[in-house]
Amino acid sequence: MALHPTEQHLRHVEKDVLIPKIMREKARERCSEQVQDFTKCCKDSGILMVVKCRKENSALKECLTAYYNDPAFYEECKMEYLKEREEFRKTGIPTKKRLQKLPTSM
Repeated sequence: MALHPTEQHLRHVEKDVLIPKIMREKARERCSEQVQDFTKCCKDSGILMVVKCRKENSALKECLTAYYNDPAFYEECKMEYLKEREEFRKTGIPTKKRLQKLPTSM
């Protein structure tokens, strides 16, 4: 039985794996300042990063956790996922492949 492209039911793997993956990616983009600060601290601190980068790590965790615990953010990511899934069901082409530029002929 083929699934209707706009059908909204989510499978376990979609709820627990695929949507959280989108959430992590988007949260990292939105917390990019904290990601950069933590990354820079780690690069500059070498083996002492565990001790020296606590402040940056806490700031990054706080930023990411705020997004992970935000029901509106979950809904936003869920809708993005459903839109991508709907497109895939219509076209058979995953979003990442659709967004890549088509090769130009010479």
